[in-house]
Amino acid sequence: MNKLIAFFFFVATFTSVAEAQNKYPLDAALLRTDNDSTIIKKFFDHALTSGKAYEWLDTLSNKIGGRLSGSKEAAQAVDWAERLFRSLNVTVIKQECMVPHWVRGEKEKGSIIPFKTKNIISVPICALGGSISTPPDFKAAKVVEVKNFEELEKLGRKNIEGKIVFYSRPMDATQINTFSAYGGAVDQRWGGAMKAAPYGAVGVVVRSMTLSLDDYPHTGAMGYNDTIPKIPACAISTKGADLLSKLLKKDPETKFLFKTSCQKLPDEKSYNVIGEIKGTEHPEEIIVVGGHLDSWDLGDGAFDDGAGVVQSAEVLNLFNALGIKPKRTIRAVMYMNEENGGKGGEKYAELAKQNGEQHIFAIESDAGGTTPHGFSLKGDSLMIEKILSWQNLFKRYNLYSWFRGYGGADIDHLEKQCPVLSGLSVDSQRYFDYHHAATDTFDKVNRRELELGAASMAALIYLISEYGLK
Repeated sequence: MNKLIAFFFFVATFTSVAEAQNKYPLDAALLRTDNDSTIIKKFFDHALTSGKAYEWLDTLSNKIGGRLSGSKEAAQAVDWAERLFRSLNVTVIKQECMVPHWVRGEKEKGSIIPFKTKNIISVPICALGGSISTPPDFKAAKVVEVKNFEELEKLGRKNIEGKIVFYSRPMDATQINTFSAYGGAVDQRWGGAMKAAPYGAVGVVVRSMTLSLDDYPHTGAMGYNDTIPKIPACAISTKGADLLSKLLKKDPETKFLFKTSCQKLPDEKSYNVIGEIKGTEHPEEIIVVGGHLDSWDLGDGAFDDGAGVVQSAEVLNLFNALGIKPKRTIRAVMYMNEENGGKGGEKYAELAKQNGEQHIFAIESDAGGTTPHGFSLKGDSLMIEKILSWQNLFKRYNLYSWFRGYGGADIDHLEKQCPVLSGLSVDSQRYFDYHHAATDTFDKVNRRELELGAASMAALIYLISEYGLK
């Protein structure tokens, strides 16, 4: 997940369940409450006893692995997704899009070199996504530690030129919502190189975006501006960052050296892969559920976002398995290139507009597939009020957090065409332990939590399909 954007996911005004129930009572004339409760329970029962998402994720994660856009693994994932949808006997649509192709190259090396002792201390690093490689003549350089861009500006060129800038601001551990903590720190990863280069910095080292204290560096997208010199950028593990900061306090002459061999290749052709069930009464009204098929390359992308794509496919599987014919068209979309470009989401929105399609609701799962708590909702107020009026039907499943907030990085491209965007809200406490790191692997995903999320989205989509949002 491109979590620079996802910062806005949780900068939202929460609407409590009790408030929503009082303000937007269930309309007995509209909802067949007993029947709807029975059907929703069937979604959860089937997902928890016969769901397929976990075994699909096993294949995607362990047989294909990390799926950075433009890679052969990403191409294999497209083929896998097409086969999966065909096995569900749904209509399959492929949308061609050109995506960035950045490759990491050989394993990166990072070293701290204290001036006083001359002892070389190896530390775990990884190149940030999109970074240029270190030049062949790149040498160890002194380090300037800063917490933010304001400190960088105060230091100025005379104190930075020829040095490596070390951004050491940690995620705020006091934030209960870890996405808020991420949003408070990720600007240094995305913009660090662009901000440091004009002052003559030769490279950038960024503390990894995680609340864990460990030896796993976390990658993620960073940006360049063609009008500003491009300098190499890497992430350092949190233990490595703490050590570097400690040594700099003892010995300000401490140097740092890192070697990377990443490069940007020409764009590659890839695809969004879509499975569709046509609506029986209002097929022109489209409901989208999705996640992104690509992932970073250090782990196998099970959390980010293999979980989201298999949950989206599971929604279609649940409708078919239970013999429920939706009144409105449901699409499960596996987007390509969310992590380092967003080209898949852009292409989907572009084609939807070009084809004159009528989207009424879009939901995204891109927060790790842990225990679901509810939904974030963004868009038309009256339609959101109608959705909030259905909360009573979800109380028994502990889906208590319904709030006005963020949709998702891919579906946000639909904002001008779709009146309501939504995100599956889940327990975020473990997410940044694995996000964009080698620790993002299949064994971290819990089958029950994964299926609960799929059933939650299926149940909400069922109600929207049955009753619409007008």
